[in-house]
Amino acid sequence: MGGNQSWVTEFILVGFQLSAEVEMFLFWIFSLFYIFSLLANGMIFVLICLDQRLHTPMYFFLSHLAVIDMSYASNNVPKMLANLVNQKRTISFVPCIVQTFLYLGLAATECLILVVMSYDRFVAICHPLQYSIIMSWRACMVLVVTSWSCGFVLALIHAILLARLLFCGPQEVNHLFCEILSVLKLACVDTWINKVVIFAASVFVLVGPLCLMLVSYTRILWAILNIQSKEGRKKAFSTCSSHLCVVGLFFGIAMVVYMVPESSQREEKEKILSLFHSLFNPMLNPLIYSLRNAQVKDALHRALQTRSM
Repeated sequence: MGGNQSWVTEFILVGFQLSAEVEMFLFWIFSLFYIFSLLANGMIFVLICLDQRLHTPMYFFLSHLAVIDMSYASNNVPKMLANLVNQKRTISFVPCIVQTFLYLGLAATECLILVVMSYDRFVAICHPLQYSIIMSWRACMVLVVTSWSCGFVLALIHAILLARLLFCGPQEVNHLFCEILSVLKLACVDTWINKVVIFAASVFVLVGPLCLMLVSYTRILWAILNIQSKEGRKKAFSTCSSHLCVVGLFFGIAMVVYMVPESSQREEKEKILSLFHSLFNPMLNPLIYSLRNAQVKDALHRALQTRSM
């Protein structure tokens, strides 16, 4: 790998080209968002681990989503914050490849975990009598391990294909971090294989899962409408609405970035959209799940009561 990229030993992350005052302001704002994201996701993870009432498949999957969000933010945001206060915005080749690998692996895993969560809701609402059998702990473990494995195998393929390319300049990555499409533009050789694999992977982890979730939620909506009790319909819908909000945010942004054709303003728009993935999504997910979920709020209340005793 070292011989292939001997002409370029490091890249320059362009980021947002703003005044020093604005960048310092963004540094403090993004730092607060990042800290809040870590604390909020960490709180959800700890609550799920400690509270026996939350030891169910739905919250088991949610705990993995919290871990992914903390890891996702920590992979991109610290370097972005450092670049806001440092004019030397360089990143070496190997750390750049590692950042790309983790970014893609965590993103793909989150896509698949969201699909698993939609399947869990589908079984709970459409097949409630068979729920405990279908969503056994063994089945949950298989679904989670498969999601993590598929996500990082795909990321490894991308990283290997990226590492074999020749980079002879320019060195400037027009992004906030080593985003794969932005790095590919700097290659001195044909990158059609990389682009084909990216498109195929996008279909596998974006289009395919989104179609499965649409089918699941169509069935779920039909089942909810057939519930006779108004209270029952309200409870069933509340268990799905939080997940739908997260799915809409995550998949909507990802498909705009990786499936929409290039345009003259695409790179600048991608920088803004990447903030939602790296910073705002990990911060919003725990808010959506905790504020809209009575069981999580009850678990937090019990934890606070126990601590104050």
